[in-house]
Amino acid sequence: MSVVLITGGTGTVGRRLTSLLVSKGYQVIVLSRGDGENRVPGIRYARWDIERGEIDQDAIADSDYVIHLAGAGVAEKRWTQARKQVILDSRTHSSRLLADALKAIPNRVKAVISASASGYYGADTLLSLNDGFTWDDPPADDFLAQVCRQWEESIAPVKDLGKRLVILRTGIVLSRDGGALKEFVRPLRFRVAAILGSGRQIVSWIHEDDLCRMYLHALENEAAEDAYNAVAPHPVTNRQLVTALAKAKGGFYIPLQVPAFALRLALGEMATEVLKSARLSSDRIEEEGFTFAYPDIAAAAAELLGRR
Repeated sequence: MSVVLITGGTGTVGRRLTSLLVSKGYQVIVLSRGDGENRVPGIRYARWDIERGEIDQDAIADSDYVIHLAGAGVAEKRWTQARKQVILDSRTHSSRLLADALKAIPNRVKAVISASASGYYGADTLLSLNDGFTWDDPPADDFLAQVCRQWEESIAPVKDLGKRLVILRTGIVLSRDGGALKEFVRPLRFRVAAILGSGRQIVSWIHEDDLCRMYLHALENEAAEDAYNAVAPHPVTNRQLVTALAKAKGGFYIPLQVPAFALRLALGEMATEVLKSARLSSDRIEEEGFTFAYPDIAAAAAELLGRR
């Protein structure tokens, strides 16, 4: 029975992915800063301390695969200089700790699958608006793009150890357990569909189940290597996204446009990401045989918010 070591396993995506892995017969080791309770069959917890550069050696030695999700939430707090440093360091320091551990500790790890983000590419260009950014497009120069670039570079040394490395540049994840969906749905409780800025900016999104299945695909498919865009094949505008969620939730709603200047006042620099258009292509992962359960926003919204 194969063992998967997962960082960030207590987060929204990590919890869902851990459940999927256990249901598929994998043993899972969750690296955590605290003492998790080893009471769930198929899951055990191990400690690591990124700041001190400490990691459970048995966890590394016992693992066949590593899935690396750890990183401070990008949208959790306003982007002060201190917060931006936390966002960067939580990703690069944890990646370097993993790479160093895999070099120093004898292990049988075959592959490392690491998260990255759609922010790698920056805002749309004339070309990407038509065809979508592809995995071999270069990184942009803005803050999130440079975080993603350094994040990916910090885990890249595992390739020199003979480990297969897969990077999933993930779009907006729609999850019923939190994250972006919660913020999109919050105004709907007051029957308001909040359109951000012009509403014309492209949102590259993915249903949480498809994202977890994509990690499983990357783990099990030995031909998978390098970077993939973890996004649904049909990106939508912000207006289309919010409208689809409102329809799925049911009842009446009033579209309300939130001006860009108001978002900048409320969010500061982070508003740039909310207002940015980014169309990513999912062609590469589909060409390798991955099939989306929720390829369009209507189906995803109905599954996440529809009455059951």
